[in-house]
Amino acid sequence: MGVDCFGLLGGVRMSLDSPERYLRHARMPIRSIVLISMGPLSWVTEVENISATGLLAQRPEDWDASAGERCVLDLLVGDDLHIHLEANVTRLTQSHVGFAYTSIPEDKEHALWGLLGQYADYIDRPDEAKSAD
Repeated sequence: MGVDCFGLLGGVRMSLDSPERYLRHARMPIRSIVLISMGPLSWVTEVENISATGLLAQRPEDWDASAGERCVLDLLVGDDLHIHLEANVTRLTQSHVGFAYTSIPEDKEHALWGLLGQYADYIDRPDEAKSAD
């Protein structure tokens, strides 16, 4: 069974009405492809960024879905990493579609957290030039 991560923040489950649900998690810019599936419909597009709770992708030209709809995301990173996720459409603009994960299979949790952890280590690293002063 996967992890229900919709609304998770630091291991605390939030209700949809809580103010914490509007917090924006750190987003890692990434160049990858995502296959979006909704019943008989599917699209392939590029991912702009990813976080612990969702991702932002370029909006496909023939996009035909609304905010709140459920979908399956197959995130392809490099040649070796494929992460299968369930998500809801949360945001639509002329050029982007935002998703919030609703489920991450247990066998893919480590891969996703590893990907995001590498980025967190990079942005949290102290600036070596400043420490030399």
